[in-house]
Amino acid sequence: MRTTTTTGAAAAAIAAIGLATTGCSGGVTGGGGSGTVTIAIASDPGTLNPLGTVASSALSMNRFAYDTLVHRGPKGSTVPGIAQRWSATPTSATFTLRKGVTCQDGSALTASDVAAVYNYVADPKNQSPLLGVAVPPTATAKADDARRTVTVRTKQPAPFFVEMAQLLPLTCKKGLSDPKALARASDATGAYRLKEAVAGDHFTYVKRKGYTWGPDGATGDEMPDTVVFKVVANESTATNLLLAGEVNAAQINGTDRDRLEAAKVMSRSTRLLFGELIFNEGSGHPTADPAVRKALVGALDLKQIGSVATGGTGKPATNLGEIAPTPCTGDTVTGNLPAHDTARAAEALTSAGWKKTGKTWTKDGKPLSITAPYPSTQGPRVSSAMELAAQQWTEFGVMVTTRTMDQATVVSTLSADTWDVAWSPIGVSLPDQLTRFFDGPVPPRGTNFGRVDNPEYQRLTAEAATKPGKAGCDLWDAADAALIKRVDVVPIVTNPQTVYGKGVTFRSDGGIVPSSLRRTSG
Repeated sequence: MRTTTTTGAAAAAIAAIGLATTGCSGGVTGGGGSGTVTIAIASDPGTLNPLGTVASSALSMNRFAYDTLVHRGPKGSTVPGIAQRWSATPTSATFTLRKGVTCQDGSALTASDVAAVYNYVADPKNQSPLLGVAVPPTATAKADDARRTVTVRTKQPAPFFVEMAQLLPLTCKKGLSDPKALARASDATGAYRLKEAVAGDHFTYVKRKGYTWGPDGATGDEMPDTVVFKVVANESTATNLLLAGEVNAAQINGTDRDRLEAAKVMSRSTRLLFGELIFNEGSGHPTADPAVRKALVGALDLKQIGSVATGGTGKPATNLGEIAPTPCTGDTVTGNLPAHDTARAAEALTSAGWKKTGKTWTKDGKPLSITAPYPSTQGPRVSSAMELAAQQWTEFGVMVTTRTMDQATVVSTLSADTWDVAWSPIGVSLPDQLTRFFDGPVPPRGTNFGRVDNPEYQRLTAEAATKPGKAGCDLWDAADAALIKRVDVVPIVTNPQTVYGKGVTFRSDGGIVPSSLRRTSG
């Protein structure tokens, strides 16, 4: 399955792993439908246009204002949202809308409104980062307002047609007529509307009356009246505010978690892929040779590196970044990577024509030299992990240059073809979303950053794409394993993404599920 997409969409997919975790449903009993809840966010969200961003802060906020056709249940099942029922094939899906769904201005949300959102995202001219993530490429949508149905068709198979709809925030006709106006306003279809936006400081959402179309029929009766998102860039500051009761919820992933755990602050965690190596297999790079890739991995103690990167809280990765609850849950990693064995790694290089000259491996008079970028945004522990990897490679006889990349430069760095091995974890909710990174066009036309050309992966994904939903999971798992066995990609470690709460209860799927949020007396 070959998926073309914009480099901008890839940036979104890499930089905002939160996208993969939106759309889950759930209800929590207890608590009251009143009061104010304040949630700390790490950065200003930038634009809040739901069809023009996948920045993590914006995603966390937009799910309070914009609902989706369907939602993902706690165990991975698909449950009703704005759509009460649906049917799908690999190339089409039809959704029947609930009665009584309204827009922020009180007007009815129509099937034509929903079809217009699909067609807007599907039009490449609009450069929506949701194309290929929430809306299949080549999609076209038609509506029947009398029957409240929306039918979406594609020229290419979209095996997770319905599941993708979990990621498509729906706006109404007014908002779609001028999406840029939604940068600091809302045209809500969800439980809340944006009342106040103060850039860099706070954003206030108030509950809409009559909300009855939440996940699996959830209503807004017990949800808090007001939700305030407060920008708190420093995790230590956010922790202090949380302990003092000045904010009610915050995502804390660093060492400040120790203070919150000691204080027995309620928390909800989701495990995400935190460490992963990808290789540049383009012409002229030593990592184009499978023997070199296998040797580089065999020279590393991945368990130790993963432990350093996560401060000991990590667990070995078991997939390529599909985030639970995901339809396909097989372990595609265990037993498929080269073991930590420097002697065998040396044999692999020797058989490929490399020889040890002094302390360095050489071939045709040139040393084995690699450039290894990694994201500074993952914190100092990842920096330490990459320093350890560089040390182990150096001791093995490889010349290593490490350098950092931030959220603004990750795509330009990986697109530039000036790297060999990169620490670049990718999170997705559906396995077919990985094809953009491991198949198809290379930058600047596409997002196959590693210049991967794996015939077995291509064969398996093409076959899997013809089977709807979970019916293709065995093939999707086999496709992922084909990449790992050939050392096109190396998943290393997962780490909990934890949201802490005080005076509230909620369920988390990497972020707070709006329909589950309740104010308590704590």
